[in-house]
Amino acid sequence: MVAYQILGCRLGQAAVCVRMMSSNTAVQQSAKLAGKIAIVTASTDGIGLAIARRLGEDGAHVVVSSRKQTNVDSAVAELKGLGCSVLGLTCHVAKEQDRQNLISKTLEKFGGIDILVSNAAVNPAVGGVLDCPESVWDKIFEINVKNALQLSQLVVPHMQERGGGAIVYISSIAGFQPMNLTQHPAVYEKILETIPLGRIAETKEMAGLVSFLCSSDASYITGESFIAAGGMQSRL
Repeated sequence: MVAYQILGCRLGQAAVCVRMMSSNTAVQQSAKLAGKIAIVTASTDGIGLAIARRLGEDGAHVVVSSRKQTNVDSAVAELKGLGCSVLGLTCHVAKEQDRQNLISKTLEKFGGIDILVSNAAVNPAVGGVLDCPESVWDKIFEINVKNALQLSQLVVPHMQERGGGAIVYISSIAGFQPMNLTQHPAVYEKILETIPLGRIAETKEMAGLVSFLCSSDASYITGESFIAAGGMQSRL
């Protein structure tokens, strides 16, 4: 993946959108996410871990998750080593019981939910879209779309109880600029030529944008897509 699409949404008390921000500003903290409770799915490596790390560094209590306990343990150890407040849980987002457990354990540990970063996604097919079998399409839509919605449905009531919250969805730039997955270095170099900055993004560059969208600095942003693509053509 060479670039990312990040969707930030807000939900007010009227419950028409998907992004809420707390109106409680009585206590000012030096860290912009101080006291916030954030769930980040697929967050034990790559962009997910970078996001969890940044949210933790910005003051949030962070819940990291992955399908494998060993990966969870490694991520928790890294974040604790940085002084972050963190809870690690195994979670396969396609499994209802895992989703329920992710929410219940978060509430049990931290007492609420303010932020959901939906980062879990799959793309198991390499090749052209017209060659993609139906079973692969079904899996992509189940994980990338349906399960993200199901998690959102679970967290929103708890955000409402706290007066606000944030949901951020992480996706591929392919939604704007379709491209085939490739395993060939020559094609990879061609892709680099389409990026004005001339390089692949670093995960921390995605994490900073997500942290902003979860903060009060983004309090008037909702239902928007943000493209972090190094200048790569990314509009329909």
